[in-house]
Amino acid sequence: MTSDVELVQKFSDVYGVSGFEQDVVRLFKDETAGLGELTIDGMFNAVLARKENTGKQPLVQLDAHSDAVGLLTQAVRPNGMLKFVPLGGWVPSNIPAMKVVVRNKDGEYIPGVVATKPPHFMTAEERNAVPKIPNMSVDVGSSSREETINDFHIDTGCPIFPAAKFEYNEKKGLLFGKDFDDRLGAAAMTDILQQMSGKQLKVDVAAGLSAQEEVGMRGALALARKLNPDLAIVLEGVPADDTFEPDWLSQTRMGGGPMLRDYDTTFIANPNFQTYITSLADELGIPYTRAVRTGGGQDGAAIGNWKGVPTVVVGIPVRYEHSAYNWGSITDVRAAVNLTMALLERLDMDVIKRFTAL
Repeated sequence: MTSDVELVQKFSDVYGVSGFEQDVVRLFKDETAGLGELTIDGMFNAVLARKENTGKQPLVQLDAHSDAVGLLTQAVRPNGMLKFVPLGGWVPSNIPAMKVVVRNKDGEYIPGVVATKPPHFMTAEERNAVPKIPNMSVDVGSSSREETINDFHIDTGCPIFPAAKFEYNEKKGLLFGKDFDDRLGAAAMTDILQQMSGKQLKVDVAAGLSAQEEVGMRGALALARKLNPDLAIVLEGVPADDTFEPDWLSQTRMGGGPMLRDYDTTFIANPNFQTYITSLADELGIPYTRAVRTGGGQDGAAIGNWKGVPTVVVGIPVRYEHSAYNWGSITDVRAAVNLTMALLERLDMDVIKRFTAL
């Protein structure tokens, strides 16, 4: 069984943006080998049905998404640079000078950088201007359109990934890397499956690694339709606010345990289920926060809204989400894993019925 830090490292370092999640799915397949039946669809949604499932119990859909924000080559400019569009929500000022890799048409990973004009050549107006994505380019070292297309084998449709290597501060339990939204959730879900191998539950569990969350929660909706669950638990890397909000307003803190989301612009948690999981965390002494957000969205909306199944979000705090570089804490990952496993061990038909009781 792979350690939790090793799982986070593997899932963080692997490349996968919306629509190009294949390498993440391969990793999930390898790490869950022997734990159940894995199926993969045409969107590269992967779902693992535990081998301990009976087919006669309520079905719980676990969810973590495989994709992360990235870029997509739109066209090659005459000077050989790549014009791109964003995949997912980026703040434009976070993109310039970012190190990237481009997956070319042969499946090779080519290093590059989001080009910036040196300040020596900038006008005062350019220095003060807010960068605009349509004006940005990725430079892979080419000097012409022909060289990029013919020698680098890069053209329209090639995905572009942020490039950052995982680091771990063992003394502090600090995680640093890319794509923690939602590779922390993917690592946590994989850890849960590994730790619960062989355990008999009173619910069946299907763990969905869903694609394309960052561009509209598409994969989770496809899996919910396919699985037809009775309940859903979403493991999500969620944006921490502890570096810019006052203590009284901060609702997602690195090192503060999982964030149990009450509300965002796409989702309202089932109140009975939310009360149950927060009471369970209190009983077990697991730290957590609750959050009412004025923006954002996640797969819980796609799953819960499709059929109206009770859904909760177990969020793992991520500093600087939707940028190339993230901080997280292994204690938050472990707390999310422990809370989710305790929840699964207590769920049965009678408990689930309580979530829809008036």
